[in-house]
Amino acid sequence: MKKIFYVLAVAALFFAGCKGSGDAAPAAVGETPAVESQSVVSGDIVYVQVEAVLAQSDLFKTEGATLQEKTKKAQESWAKKEQNLQAKAAQLQEKYQKGLITTANAQAEQEKIQQQIANYQSAAQKEAQTLDEENFVFTNRAQDLIHRAVQEINADKKYKFILNATALVDADTLLDITPAVLAKVNELYAADKAAEK
Repeated sequence: MKKIFYVLAVAALFFAGCKGSGDAAPAAVGETPAVESQSVVSGDIVYVQVEAVLAQSDLFKTEGATLQEKTKKAQESWAKKEQNLQAKAAQLQEKYQKGLITTANAQAEQEKIQQQIANYQSAAQKEAQTLDEENFVFTNRAQDLIHRAVQEINADKKYKFILNATALVDADTLLDITPAVLAKVNELYAADKAAEK
């Protein structure tokens, strides 16, 4: 055991002697010695609030809001049609239970209502698929714009790491490049719209 401590003490003295032979001045009491490896500069790592960029972008204000409203109207229309068909079925059931229509008439009416339900479901499914596809295309366009904007902003490789802010727990607001990304997204969107015309 004494041999191990002796070897460790000799090694510590050896390393201390090697370290002291440089030109660096010893650190004063209470000072932290400078780290010789490259430290991270505040601009090396930044973050983007992607959701904020999407919500504030011209793309969302023009196309996204329209798509959102279209989806909302479709959902409201579907709900209204379902309620109407349910009301028809309930009225038919009530008439039959009160003996106001014959069994044959009730069955014929029930078949009509079932056909209306099948037609409604088919139309609603097609409309939903169209809306899903439009949402998919919109999301891809938005992601492409953000990706291109970040690539252009970091073309000179001044940032080593760019994070999506949704994963952050805490960060200095000086590292937030969201306004720059938003401006670039809007610029790219305007250029894309001009190119389409």
